[in-house]
Amino acid sequence: MNKAELVASIAEKSNLTKKDAESALNAFMEVVEETLASGDKVQLVGFGTFEVRDRKAREGRNPRNPEEVIQIPASKAPVFKAGKGLKEAVNK
Repeated sequence: MNKAELVASIAEKSNLTKKDAESALNAFMEVVEETLASGDKVQLVGFGTFEVRDRKAREGRNPRNPEEVIQIPASKAPVFKAGKGLKEAVNK
């Protein structure tokens, strides 16, 4: 499902126009992005949790030259952990 299909589905289920549904979806994504950037997490009980995890610096291999070792710097990665309700719905 792409964004346009998601907007159409939200509009249908919530009796909103596609324009209003897209606006709501964009607002949701913006709030999640801002919250994660500030170091907090977004927890939706029954659905899941969006959070940021730190990745340590590590060594890797250059894909073009596997003999060359390169340093991969430390970074932060956004992570989604599915909640119990979502896991149960997927595993039906």
